[in-house]
Amino acid sequence: MAENENGQEKTEEPSEKRLREARERGQVARSRELGSLALTAGSAIVFLVFGGQMLASLAQMMRQSFVISRAEIFDPAAMFSRLAETLVAGFLALWPFFVAAVILAVASSLLVGGWNFSTQAMAPNLDRLNPLSGLKRMFSARSAVELAKTLAKFLLILGIAIGLFQSMERDFIGLGQMAFHPALGRAAELLGWAFLGLSSGLLVVALIDVPFQLYEYKKGLRMTRQEVIDEFKEMEGKPEIKQKVRQLQRQMSQRRMMEAVPTADVIITNPSHFAVAIRYQPDKGDAPWVVAKGADELAFTIRKIAAAHAVPTFESPPLARSLYAHVEIDQPIPVGLYTAVAQVLAYVFQLQRNPSGDQSPERPEPMVPDDLMADEFGRAKPTAG
Repeated sequence: MAENENGQEKTEEPSEKRLREARERGQVARSRELGSLALTAGSAIVFLVFGGQMLASLAQMMRQSFVISRAEIFDPAAMFSRLAETLVAGFLALWPFFVAAVILAVASSLLVGGWNFSTQAMAPNLDRLNPLSGLKRMFSARSAVELAKTLAKFLLILGIAIGLFQSMERDFIGLGQMAFHPALGRAAELLGWAFLGLSSGLLVVALIDVPFQLYEYKKGLRMTRQEVIDEFKEMEGKPEIKQKVRQLQRQMSQRRMMEAVPTADVIITNPSHFAVAIRYQPDKGDAPWVVAKGADELAFTIRKIAAAHAVPTFESPPLARSLYAHVEIDQPIPVGLYTAVAQVLAYVFQLQRNPSGDQSPERPEPMVPDDLMADEFGRAKPTAG
């Protein structure tokens, strides 16, 4: 099993971060055998479809190249002009093959590894010029595997080629007895079938090589457990940084909570240890909900902000402790506290409708169910059973 320089075994699959960094360095899985298969099979199809036309165009180009007038012989500039015309004619004759080769070469690369452009891979690497590194690569286990694979591929293709030649021997010999243009078409057809036969052997090689290259790529990027831990720490941040982030989040949450205190309908207190701000909007929900809550210093701040914005305060230690223990901020109160909170809200609303105090309503004593009681520290009491 692969080990790193510290002797630790690389047993863990590569993370998304390591795979992404490998692609940025230009390291992607590639299969040369798949490219060879694509080019060979593509050549076979091109020769079967356009072979006769290409060979006829090449023959016409050759005839024109050997027809030289007396004036052109004594004109040095004409030689360069004739060379340029010949090159253009040759390209136009073979353009289906060139276009197919480019498309298939790109497509075969995209099938394994996908599209990847890396400037880091283009940067000069002096290690590649080091003779010792080159010798290590030549005599490495990977080089031995590549050599064995190349020999096996050579023997397979050689055997297929010999079999194709023996089966097509009479057809190739018969080309000499055919007229020129029919012979060109027949030769292109034979070449197409020959390439197609060779590609069948390359198909077997590619079916073995593609999974092997993908496995080797993932294997080369495997990580040790320590590397996984270090990467996780790097991504998640150091403990002191995470603590600072949580502190900032708490401060932001408290700031938003304090901004919501003036919108509350009532502040239920303990009277000094706990403070819970309740808001009720019948058009937005059936139940009141908690917009802010706090203990000790935070409770004092809530009461101070409430007093500055004329938000009424109602002292009920059992209800305040229960709300603090069982309800989170921006959450509705539980069903078991509906009656108690409704009594408080009704009392507060009656006071607001009668600010002169001529007919003061009777102050309620809200009752908290046993299963929603909390202790003096604002912790929910365990229920029996």
